[in-house]
Amino acid sequence: LEVSDSTIGGWFQSTATLLAPLGEALKKEVLAQDYVQVDESPIPVQGDHNEEGIRTGYHWVYHAPLIKAVLFNYAPGRSAQFPTEALKDFRGALQSDGYSGYDKLMQREGITALACMAHARRKFDHALQSDRPRAEHALKAFGDLYAIERTCDQEEVPPEERHARRNRDALPILDELEMWLNQEIIVVAPKSPIGQAIAYTLGLWPRLRAYTTDGRYLIDNNRIENTIRPMAIGRKNYLFAGSDRGARHAALMYSLLGTCKLHGAEPFAYLSDVIARISDHKANRLHELLPQNWMPLAK
Repeated sequence: LEVSDSTIGGWFQSTATLLAPLGEALKKEVLAQDYVQVDESPIPVQGDHNEEGIRTGYHWVYHAPLIKAVLFNYAPGRSAQFPTEALKDFRGALQSDGYSGYDKLMQREGITALACMAHARRKFDHALQSDRPRAEHALKAFGDLYAIERTCDQEEVPPEERHARRNRDALPILDELEMWLNQEIIVVAPKSPIGQAIAYTLGLWPRLRAYTTDGRYLIDNNRIENTIRPMAIGRKNYLFAGSDRGARHAALMYSLLGTCKLHGAEPFAYLSDVIARISDHKANRLHELLPQNWMPLAK
């Protein structure tokens, strides 16, 4: 049986329309958390009135580690106005990479700014070929910091214990690394890879070490990057979204299926159950159908 692309597209649009209230419920739950990671990833979008023209839209991704939920929120650009609007009522810890579009948001009252240690580490990894001694010195410090986190993960220590271990073991490493960075920044070429790595790290230093203030905070943004990775694979398959509406629908499905993955829920079983139930489900209890709360009906 051959089914036309337009028919399948219609099914997808109808399904996304049906599940849209669930997407809003997920958005409300994610952004109500007091610890959120944010990142963005481009998606090519076909112009609505120009079949030949492809422009770049963005999925702004918000990950709530404490409830294992992820929200993809489509916007037609990369302007700082989009995360600022989405997070206008947010209060708590916000973790991002060094993109300047988050700067004003990070400075807002009520927000604790966290940065991503993995991004800083990568800068020194890229500088290995041009200045191995300095790059290896920094990478050794990063390795020691990550070793503390791995030990805590393996032993499944509670946040309070992780906080205590960071104060005891990580802060001295961070203090030594900060002193070394300040010494080296004045002797390396500013535009060299090692100079750029040091400048990047010092520019974000208060945010980079802020993860030590609370045992619930993560050292980096790797988990949110893992939720974005399947989208990069998808782009190679479908190439672009046919419209802004199509990109929004894709964001909805990425949100629901990404959260399913974080909770080990089988996506086909989840969608089959929720699509069948959502029309009769009470609007004030939609949160029960979110992947992190979902329980299939007993047969």
